[in-house]
Amino acid sequence: MVVAVDPYVFWTFVASLAAFLLFGVLRRRNAGGSKRKTAAKRNATAAADEGGDFRPAGGSGTDVIIVGAGVAGSALACTLGKDGRRVHLIERDLSEPDRIVGELLQPGGYLKLIELGLQDCVEEIDAQRVQGYGLFKDGKRTKLSYPLEKFDADVAGRSFHNGRFIRRMREKAATLPNVRLEQGTVTSLLEGNGTVKGVQYKTKEGQELKAYAPLTIVCDGCFSNLRRSLCEPKVEVPSCFVGLILENCELPFENHGHVILGDPSPILFYPISSTEVRCLVDVPGQKVPSIANGEMAKYLKTVVAPQVPPEIQQAFISAVDKGNIRTMPNRSMPANPHPTPGALLMGDAFNMRHPLTGGGMTVALSDIVVLRDLLKPLCNLNDAASLCEYLELFYTLRKPVASTINTLAGALYKVFSASPDEARQEMRQACFDYLSLGGTCSSGPVALLSGLNPRPISLILHFFSVAIYGVGRLLLPFPSPKRIWIGFRLIVSASGIIFPILKAEGPRQMFFPATIPAYYKAPPIKGDATTK
Repeated sequence: MVVAVDPYVFWTFVASLAAFLLFGVLRRRNAGGSKRKTAAKRNATAAADEGGDFRPAGGSGTDVIIVGAGVAGSALACTLGKDGRRVHLIERDLSEPDRIVGELLQPGGYLKLIELGLQDCVEEIDAQRVQGYGLFKDGKRTKLSYPLEKFDADVAGRSFHNGRFIRRMREKAATLPNVRLEQGTVTSLLEGNGTVKGVQYKTKEGQELKAYAPLTIVCDGCFSNLRRSLCEPKVEVPSCFVGLILENCELPFENHGHVILGDPSPILFYPISSTEVRCLVDVPGQKVPSIANGEMAKYLKTVVAPQVPPEIQQAFISAVDKGNIRTMPNRSMPANPHPTPGALLMGDAFNMRHPLTGGGMTVALSDIVVLRDLLKPLCNLNDAASLCEYLELFYTLRKPVASTINTLAGALYKVFSASPDEARQEMRQACFDYLSLGGTCSSGPVALLSGLNPRPISLILHFFSVAIYGVGRLLLPFPSPKRIWIGFRLIVSASGIIFPILKAEGPRQMFFPATIPAYYKAPPIKGDATTK
């Protein structure tokens, strides 16, 4: 009898031990991959058990604090305010901004503006319709129109003065009875047990105050001083934009943006009012010629002006002579958040890409749509632990669209910039010729660029189609050893451009979001009877 039982007991023991060890390994692996996430949830649960509602005894009367009233913050305040949330919007400076970027809203972004009910914010600011791009290289030009055939006649890009657009959205937010717009400088986030409870800020009059809410959303822009506690910022500055305004001139392609594949890097022109054209000259690196001693004016006249289309060359030189030259560093930063109970990052404070493609506002507005839809069924935001998991879902759901636009911006900037490398020169020429072919070769990439079809797989297919097209040009009609070698290096160069960007963006969330557990559902918030 003992002999009959011993093998059973033995193998049961072995199986149990193996299962225990396997469970332990998997648990440790999961803990190592999401250490901050687990700690954040644990702290949030403890905080909820201690106080539940993080407002002071009398209640703050605020559901959401938004830090920063730029494009992202103002649009978010309008959106959440219209959904019935009590919003406290805090902005450092409520005077009309004056920037040289954030002036081109792609058609995909305009569609998001319509979805949010904010399309009237581009009215009465002399905004200009944008129907596509003109691409220029070595005296040749091609016209790339947005594929808008399936959309209403009103759908197009819009270009405008950034400050006027923001002013309109702030005014709209301020008209909502449950949105409080206040001028003040947020100095820190208020935290307890790993959970953000609100903010400390200084009013316009210099008074130090604290504001509490179950959710704080940081949208304080590219110069954010609050992002470090909510993400791992890896900011790169590949170049600077030098900005000018050309007055009373006609662009070669009416109602189109213009991209000149110049040397050393691209030059942009697009209308921002009925009488003004914005020019942005990209200067690689973090240092630009001095404006004060005249080096910048000399650079623009001797290096840039000869590459400008003849139709607007004189207007360009006149703008340089006028002297209103401004500069702006171009920043890129992949989204790498720390899921933090009670807090969320959005806009340029969270995620930046090279502004060459004008995708920043499209990403921000798309993120707002995702967050609005995610939070809409939730009546109670005070369960910090569960809310944290909802916010993790936001980071997953935003990825395919945001990462496609981010990757395209980084890749196009590198392809469009001049290089002494023959393989890179061939890639640049292949890109221009590929887009000039028309049909799918034009509409596909432009649909990506415009945010009308921000699909990661489409981006990869078109990017490597350009590379293969470039190799084909080299090998036909008769390949030579040198051309074969350049073709091989072209493929290697293309891979070296795209794959590091994809790695930084997170290929799993970008291409396979359905493999992320949070993709399927968010946990129920305590007190809510319904979830999405």
